[in-house]
Amino acid sequence: MLGPMTTATLAVGAYGERRAVAHLVEAGLRIVERNWRCADGEIDIIARDGDDIVFCEVKTRRSLEFGPPASAVVSAKARRLRRLAVRWLQEHDEHARDVRFDVVSVLPQRRGAARVEHLRGVF
Repeated sequence: MLGPMTTATLAVGAYGERRAVAHLVEAGLRIVERNWRCADGEIDIIARDGDDIVFCEVKTRRSLEFGPPASAVVSAKARRLRRLAVRWLQEHDEHARDVRFDVVSVLPQRRGAARVEHLRGVF
């Protein structure tokens, strides 16, 4: 089990989420909610893409030493996000044509804007 997150790690994660939100908005999605929490976990971003509801997991890494950020979304994380999405849908009066699960990976650069990759419908 990993220990508590460091201040630096939390700051990198918060930066990544801000960049992800900006990217999604620029791509035409409407943010419904950020950092929705319940006893079972957290959904980073919930958005609307037209008539669809999109549950987004944001992964930010400072380097590619351990692989691209999106590689951190393993099957257990995908299962948990699906369960959280069902719970969120049960608790909110949102109607959707379809539900999609996306991953937004953010890789800060030494100079210039972070590299942001939006993977749609990954699981």
